[in-house]
Amino acid sequence: METTYILAYGDTYRDLYRPALIIAACFAFTASVFSILLIFQHLRSYNNPAEQKWVVAVLLMVPIYATESILALWNPRLSMACDILRNCYEAFALYSFGSYLIACLGGERRVIELLEDESEKLLSKSLLDGAEDKPKSEHRTLRNFFLQPCVLGKDLLTIEKFGLVQYMILKTVCAFLVLILELFGVYGDGEFKWYYGYPYIAVVLNFSQMWALYCLVQFYNVTHERLKPIKPLAKFISFKAIVFATWWQGVGIALLCSIEILPKEEKFQTGLQDFLISIEMAVAAVAHVFVFSAQPYQLLPVSEYGKVTTQEKLTLVEGNKERPTILEKTETEIEAPGTSVKESIQDIVVEGGQHVVKDVVLTINQAMEPVEKGVTKIQETFQHISVSSEKEKEELKVKVEERDDEEEREVKVEEHVERTVIGG
Repeated sequence: METTYILAYGDTYRDLYRPALIIAACFAFTASVFSILLIFQHLRSYNNPAEQKWVVAVLLMVPIYATESILALWNPRLSMACDILRNCYEAFALYSFGSYLIACLGGERRVIELLEDESEKLLSKSLLDGAEDKPKSEHRTLRNFFLQPCVLGKDLLTIEKFGLVQYMILKTVCAFLVLILELFGVYGDGEFKWYYGYPYIAVVLNFSQMWALYCLVQFYNVTHERLKPIKPLAKFISFKAIVFATWWQGVGIALLCSIEILPKEEKFQTGLQDFLISIEMAVAAVAHVFVFSAQPYQLLPVSEYGKVTTQEKLTLVEGNKERPTILEKTETEIEAPGTSVKESIQDIVVEGGQHVVKDVVLTINQAMEPVEKGVTKIQETFQHISVSSEKEKEELKVKVEERDDEEEREVKVEEHVERTVIGG
């Protein structure tokens, strides 16, 4: 019975493989073409590096996903390597999207000022409403991150960055851990069994991803009014849909295969995931053309290049007389000059790389700070115990010496009494 089941599904996979590969290749090619053209437009109009370096990083997610998916579908042996690269870039893309929002707000220093202003406004409003006046340190607690993120001020930016970077680090570490477990045959992709590594890694990554996205949502909730000019909701939904679709889709397929609703065959499971991602990336690429358009960066305010003034000759009629006059009009926007693609890529790689390294180091230091405090506290406790023990030993020694001296005095007194009695 089981052999017939395996053969039947093996025939299904073999029958579906070729048409699925052709369809997926068409969608992957379409997705790559749309995304590469859009990226090229940004590189040619690279007039706002602070924002566009992160836009390009987010847009690269589509061609990378599409290429890796079609390669894994074409050759299942490459599936593990493609999956690792895809997971690593997904984490980096999420970090890039968060950095893009910060850049759109004017950079980290400007964001800190905005968050502090929002915090002061909310606290002032609470006082006017008759709320209890609490120290600012009491408002900046983890509980308020869930209930009132506005009151956290600059701490909200720290939490948001920590949430994104921890996911980037964990996702990368787990990707290589999967490779090691697979080499030893104990990973069990899609197997929800306690002696395989898959369920444990799935739980860790799920929690890490949910926390990162929640931090991003809370940051967006506080700053969405300031982000209105870039229409953040459409960008947020389009990006979040890709991250959630790929992750939960993979977990859902694995679950359906484990309960035998879908064929319980590794090639079918990974092939279905890659096929669906290829189609989804084509949809995402089309959406990105409208959501992350390069057009806003092709027209810049005249303050970037000086004032541009045009003159128009008009004739004014005053009574029976006509008087010529000149009307001056200042343009508010001009077409920005194109930039070198090579220089744009160099700035993205160098500046973007330095920014990532700086944030990763900062996050690791923040994560190590509580550990260092804990270790210091443990050392102080042991030192206190050691000092107390030595002090107790000294006190005990003094007591013993005092007792010995007292006993010695008593013996001397007794001897003196005896001599006195005998002598008398």
